[in-house]
Amino acid sequence: MVLRVRVSLPDRPGALGQVARAFGVLGADILQVTVLEREAGRAMDDFTVSWPGGFSPEELRERLSVVPGVRVDGAWPTREVPGSSPDYDLIGHVVTDADRAFVTLVDAVPDLVGAQWAVAVDSGTGAVVHGSWQAPGVEDMPDLTPLRPAAFSEGSLHLLSLPVRPAGLHVVVARTEGPPFHQVELDKVQRVVEIVALLVSTSSVA
Repeated sequence: MVLRVRVSLPDRPGALGQVARAFGVLGADILQVTVLEREAGRAMDDFTVSWPGGFSPEELRERLSVVPGVRVDGAWPTREVPGSSPDYDLIGHVVTDADRAFVTLVDAVPDLVGAQWAVAVDSGTGAVVHGSWQAPGVEDMPDLTPLRPAAFSEGSLHLLSLPVRPAGLHVVVARTEGPPFHQVELDKVQRVVEIVALLVSTSSVA
């Protein structure tokens, strides 16, 4: 299986190597590393790893936490394909078929940030206009549509909500496993949503 593992570690020479060695000892192959932040002498990285399945994600988390100075904030399954460019693929599909732009966006956006599902919500009524195939059967989400792009949690459900004002929609992205969304993930989805909205508006003018 492929997992994403969020690790907080000391921002000093050799610390990343220690974490990499710990993954190797556990039989995990590192496929990709994404730096989320570096501040106050610590770094936070997301590791995408190929995991043979000898341990559960929780066991992997516990075993990595024994490395001095390392804290594991989450380990969860992901459908990411390291080395691929799902954001570019998404934009390419939108350019090809602008009429289905927001359907395409909702179906594709969870894989951009290691999330499980997404929906497009009508900003006026709160009704779900379209949901990705993993989305639960939710009829409306009126409390998940803040006026500005936001990352927040409802219990163990972690959410991104981004208004798409020209279309009268909110795009809501959900992570049901793993840690809350990081600001870097919110910024990434916001940029993609803005590009899709711009492409749609340009297409309608043309």
